[in-house]
Amino acid sequence: MATRVIVLGSGTCVPRRRRGPSGYVVETDEHLVLIDSGSGTLGRLAQTGLDYRRLTHALYTHTHTDHTADLGPLLFALNYTPGFERRETLHLVGPPGFDRFLEQLSRLWPWIRPRGDWLERREIADGSLEWPGLELRSKPVEHGGIPANAYRLETGDCSIVFSGDTRYCPAIVEIARGADLLIIEASLPQGPEGTDAHLTAAQAGRVAAEAEVSKVILTHLYPACDEEDMVALCRREFAGEIAIAEDLMELPVDSAGGGIES
Repeated sequence: MATRVIVLGSGTCVPRRRRGPSGYVVETDEHLVLIDSGSGTLGRLAQTGLDYRRLTHALYTHTHTDHTADLGPLLFALNYTPGFERRETLHLVGPPGFDRFLEQLSRLWPWIRPRGDWLERREIADGSLEWPGLELRSKPVEHGGIPANAYRLETGDCSIVFSGDTRYCPAIVEIARGADLLIIEASLPQGPEGTDAHLTAAQAGRVAAEAEVSKVILTHLYPACDEEDMVALCRREFAGEIAIAEDLMELPVDSAGGGIES
């Protein structure tokens, strides 16, 4: 099968009917990879027909609540789903400090501690990890002073980059260079400088242009973004293919240039 990405949450911390907090899943022949899991992610994963018990990896860009709220429920479900005993390793990856975050969460909710030895926890900053059929590259990005990563997945037939939350910085351009698909936050519709934590649509386009990516999906959208033509704002800097993320949008990806579908 071709690699596919499904957007599970295209929004932010702001509760909205249309957009849930951040979450994505990547499916390949060998792997099912979750990237972030804000509140409601597991329910939207169920809507796709994909089974959370099949997850092979869970990657977290940073520890803000709109990216991690369903981590505890995921581990709880993997422990206590009736008739199910987890045996396969779940590779859980986050930025520096993530292990401490998980330990603190486990002290509050001891029932999320794995029943068995199926959880492998790893912290990563600037580096890479590799499994059969999947390579993960990571770069620290700038997000308001907390540890935060952008991730690049190489699946054998395509490269997909997730910016996480970031301001404009050289690291996001570097990790996105030449990617088949860049899923990048564009939290703000306009503004010459953005903020110390987020990108505007034009800045997201600047990253895409400098990195020479093939396609861009704009995500992590605050309510004001839905009142603006985000594609036009992004296109001021990037001439390639652009789409706006929507919850449950499916994105087949390959290096030959498969299209964007909703």
